Amino acid sequence: MIKNVHGNTVDHLGEAIVAGRYASGASIPPEPLLGEELGVSRTVVREAVKSLAAKGLLTTGPKVGTRVLSSEHWNWFDPDVVIWQSKAGLTRDFLRDLQDLRRVVEPAAVRMAAERATEKDIAEIEEAYEGMRRAVEEGGDYVAYDLRFHQGLLRACHNRMIVQMSKALSALLRTSFEISTTRKDGPRNSLPMHRAVVDAVVARQPAKAEKAILVLIDSARDDIEAVLASRRRLPKLDTPARLLRA
Repeated sequence: MIKNVHGNTVDHLGEAIVAGRYASGASIPPEPLLGEELGVSRTVVREAVKSLAAKGLLTTGPKVGTRVLSSEHWNWFDPDVVIWQSKAGLTRDFLRDLQDLRRVVEPAAVRMAAERATEKDIAEIEEAYEGMRRAVEEGGDYVAYDLRFHQGLLRACHNRMIVQMSKALSALLRTSFEISTTRKDGPRNSLPMHRAVVDAVVARQPAKAEKAILVLIDSARDDIEAVLASRRRLPKLDTPARLLRA
């Protein structure tokens, strides 16, 4: 998607902050200087600053000016923040936090899904699984279907707060899936684990579903650790996911 002037300005400043070009606690240049540097109006800069403040990257005040906040204030559920971190470099701490979050949220959600999923929910999860299988066997966008699979499980728990969280989790989950996919035979080896989750949900077996998703999450953690240890270049989330070859 092509962004407008406002979106490009937010991206430029957001990437600079996440990459550390503006240190935590430091003031960013005043609006006229930023506008001149970026080739945009003061109004565009002002609106971009408001957007970044809403994402937790900046704070503004009449006497202190506009200052950069430390990373613990950033909204890590905002897809833009995740993408900017991807561009700056995915850190071990970031990936560890992601895996911890998955281990907290997904098992509970999948347990509820096994109790509450409707026929429509199950059909959507099955369709996503079938897309993953086709991507492995015939080539294609495995990551997109993997994401749909996990989003479907979160929706199937029919908890409004978790469902709302699933929208924010998308960029975070894609990070994990992109990395796992870079491992040789990673997607193919993960298919039986995904199937075990679906089967337990269909069978209305909450404990079994919870155990199956934990196996899947821990396998993804092992994949991430292996990729980090190999020092292989990590994927960037502002580009399309790598397609599998048949």
